[in-house]
Amino acid sequence: SHKPVGFTLIELLVVIAIIAIIAGMLFPVFARSRAQARSSRCIANLKQIGVALFMYSDDYDGRFPWGVDCADQGLPEIWMDHPQLQLWIPHMPRIEKTLDPYIKNAEIWHCPADKGFSTLEDWGLPLDGQPSSFEAFGTSYMYQTILTFRGGLISNVKDPVGTNVFFDGHGSWHGSRGYAAKRWNVLFGDGHVKNSD
Repeated sequence: SHKPVGFTLIELLVVIAIIAIIAGMLFPVFARSRAQARSSRCIANLKQIGVALFMYSDDYDGRFPWGVDCADQGLPEIWMDHPQLQLWIPHMPRIEKTLDPYIKNAEIWHCPADKGFSTLEDWGLPLDGQPSSFEAFGTSYMYQTILTFRGGLISNVKDPVGTNVFFDGHGSWHGSRGYAAKRWNVLFGDGHVKNSD
């Protein structure tokens, strides 16, 4: 009679070690792929917001939308050097409400990488955007309200390619090796969207 053939303990441990090494090499690849997919979705959202921006502009004599973002609404003191503009903020709608008739899908305002924040980026002032900015404020994106305050036409922006209009609420969502490991998806004044750090 023949003895049944099986694996020794050493052989099983070697196979498990090889599988662990392969898994260790693949997990970062999967994580990067997932992060890139989230960033791509965010870019698509910003492009849709850009379409809504230009549709609004067509309906309102070429102007930027009348609205403020969650940062301006939550921290109007950031405009204290411009008291005449600061006075408008309580009477202005949120920018996403202004553009909603052109979007009609709340999920467009949600970046899937949105991890929230507790302070307003680059100001250091407390703003509770937890557990995510989208859940706290209904949007993952910030708006350059100064463009509305200036009251100018979109067509009169001097550098539309370099003028950011909408951008991620926090640069850490699509982090990079750049400035303090931050990277933003940005909608520019000419309608193009770029991932920049």
